[in-house]
Amino acid sequence: METTDVLIVGAGPTGLALGIDLARRGVAAQLVERADALFPGSRGKGIQPRTQEVFDDLGVIDAVLASSGPYPDRMVWRGGERVGEESMFERFEPDAGTPYPAPRMIPQWRTQEILYARLTELGGKVAFGREVTGLTQDAGGVDVAFADGTAVRARYVVGADGGRSGTRRTLGVGMTGDTVDPAPFVVADLRLRGLDRVYWHAFPAADGSVLGLCPLAGTEEFQLAARLPEGSEPEVSPDGVRELVTRYTHLAAEDVTEVRWASGFRPRAALADRFRVGRVFLAGDAAHVHSPAGGQGLNTSVQDAYNLGWKLAAVLNGAPETLLETYEEERRANAAAVLELSTGVHRGEVQRGRATVQLGVGYRDSSLSTETRTDPGPVRAGDRAPDAEVPGDAEVPVGRLFDVFRGPHWTLLGATAPPRAGVRTLPSAPESYGPGVFLIRPDGYVGWAGETATEDLAAYLDGVGVR
Repeated sequence: METTDVLIVGAGPTGLALGIDLARRGVAAQLVERADALFPGSRGKGIQPRTQEVFDDLGVIDAVLASSGPYPDRMVWRGGERVGEESMFERFEPDAGTPYPAPRMIPQWRTQEILYARLTELGGKVAFGREVTGLTQDAGGVDVAFADGTAVRARYVVGADGGRSGTRRTLGVGMTGDTVDPAPFVVADLRLRGLDRVYWHAFPAADGSVLGLCPLAGTEEFQLAARLPEGSEPEVSPDGVRELVTRYTHLAAEDVTEVRWASGFRPRAALADRFRVGRVFLAGDAAHVHSPAGGQGLNTSVQDAYNLGWKLAAVLNGAPETLLETYEEERRANAAAVLELSTGVHRGEVQRGRATVQLGVGYRDSSLSTETRTDPGPVRAGDRAPDAEVPGDAEVPVGRLFDVFRGPHWTLLGATAPPRAGVRTLPSAPESYGPGVFLIRPDGYVGWAGETATEDLAAYLDGVGVR
């Protein structure tokens, strides 16, 4: 039987991001995808600032920025006339610790192409057309059976196979949640004529239904997103999509020159009862399903991968197995909070903006966050480690803290010599952090903070496998 350290089920943004993170750490990982190709639709089109920081670390930010654009303002139409425009986001001024200040729009299919190219560059690959049909685990690993009769034995398995996750069902893990909106929705990618690409065009109807046509940055396409009347059934054929356009807008059916992809759904918010069963983990939509409002689903999913990747690599390299317990501890609590947020955005209770950029996501309550200072400053253990200016050197001439963080290592701010191999040091922390010494995890969060580098720091490093 073929063997691997980690088997990742699903080649969406979650699985691809995890594959990249493991590949750059030298972990033997396999990605399998039931479909014959990458997902073709634009569905998760918003990349939040925190996810842009993750993509910076994973080596894909330049390609993402080149292929994306800012969110346009919304133009509201009634009776074939423009009646006013409005911003899609609450405006706020980012601070000096935020190198990527605003969400970027890029269709999900393009994000996946970029991640797939990076994975390939690092030597990884995806086995398409491989459907998992069974999981059997014991104390040493997981036997994974496939529909073609083959099998793989992995030390760990990650189910990143979407909201209808077969991995989750096989594990017997339930989903707890609610319907966000009783109305059916349609989302589609199409090409059309007769609308400018400056605005996100909205066509509300008197019954509360609405159709939006958003130009997709970096393409010639629009994303159609429609909330239909309650009790209706979505029709996602090309003719059905054209009929929606003619029903809600002043455009004619022939103005829709191509329908490239379409899907119907009913928004719901649901959270897996568990994110881990033994040696099998759930990540992304397999663990939490969001309303698309506010652009939280894909971003939360990528951060699942970013949290889990370094922990799997550490345990495979000898760190205590208990480190893996912090994945569910940290990510399930955050997913629950983000689900509440995205539902609030969908219902108009929360505005897109400061609340939705995910820069405030943190782990202060995690058992992996150790704060030993009696009077902590603005940055504490469990917080995202902000960017800042730092003195340049021969190795990092740019002079930015994120340049120091970039890579799979730990970073210690406030020390003149590395306490362990695999830890990079800077002699002091930026003033914006406040006083103290800060140990930055590989995923850019403060793991340990103290007055000075003490024996407590050494014990912390032992606990996370940095020896």
